Amino acid sequence: MVSKATNRPTPSLPDDDARWDAVRRRDRNANGAFYYAVRTTGIYCRPACGSRLPRRENVAFYADPAAAERAGFRPCKRCKPTAQGAAERQAAAVAKACRLIETAEELPRLDDLARSSGMSPFHFHRVFKSVAGVTPKAYADAHRGQRVRDELKAAGSVTEAIYGAGFNSNARFYESADDLLGMTASAFRGGGAGATIRFAVGECSLGSILVAATDKGVCRIQFGDDPDALVRDLQDAFPKAKLVGADKAFEQLVAGVIGFVEAPQQGLGLPLHVRGTAFQQRVWRALRAIPAGATASYAEIAEKIGKPKAVRAVAQACGANPVAVAIPCHRVVRRDGALSGYRWGVARKQALLTKEAAA
Repeated sequence: MVSKATNRPTPSLPDDDARWDAVRRRDRNANGAFYYAVRTTGIYCRPACGSRLPRRENVAFYADPAAAERAGFRPCKRCKPTAQGAAERQAAAVAKACRLIETAEELPRLDDLARSSGMSPFHFHRVFKSVAGVTPKAYADAHRGQRVRDELKAAGSVTEAIYGAGFNSNARFYESADDLLGMTASAFRGGGAGATIRFAVGECSLGSILVAATDKGVCRIQFGDDPDALVRDLQDAFPKAKLVGADKAFEQLVAGVIGFVEAPQQGLGLPLHVRGTAFQQRVWRALRAIPAGATASYAEIAEKIGKPKAVRAVAQACGANPVAVAIPCHRVVRRDGALSGYRWGVARKQALLTKEAAA
């Protein structure tokens, strides 16, 4: 699911130098992230306040108006830091809509969601996408997809799971089952029963590598030290799927993946068939936009997807990536450039970055 829209997008501002820079630039996007107070006037303001810029040594920063007032400062009459701005109202409206979607037995109509928010359908749709990063329908689909997965694991039958997830008919569910699950409901519930997954294990400079694919695209690329362990992991993920060893055509695909690991300048254009929450999918799309030889910080990715406060969630999405190198989570580093964790080992992450930098 996408992260709940309880806060509007604001930049990640980890220290006072960054906050002061936002004040100096009168950055409207920083409004709500913090407040600054001027000791010589006793007044606190929003970062984008149009008042005369104070001297840096007279400025203090606070997380919210209450903290500034506890320190003895009073609100600015020009920028009115205690008044709720349009962005805050929009974020609250989207948060309310998200709760309605999550608790409804059936997907609410766009008109109903808009009416509950006091907006026209067109304006609400635009505001929702701006705040949440996805459309109301995409948010609802992602939420129902998770509900279906949970229900299929717990329900006594597929039919019970379908109705438990909020579908009012079998037909409506089966129209979207493949998009929600990547396979039929029975196959998902049965650990991949009836699904065919081709796979092969090869060797590269980073150790063993497993590549697996459905008929729609690559679903797994995993590194490891033990080929048998990689295969067991695939079997554990889909215990009832039909796992088929590679034929010559598939071996060529695996060779292409290995070739990319060794010579990243050649590129890797693979059809992917990976499932994740709406938030994870947004993160993974942003990762695929990072060119070989470049890196980005977790905070930069969070800002790129419009969720600057979701740095930790971005890191978790990187860790959930099922297809190494195809979704290049190894290109994400800490803000200071230092390496952080990597699902397949930090040493492999360093080796991949070194190869790409050299290329």
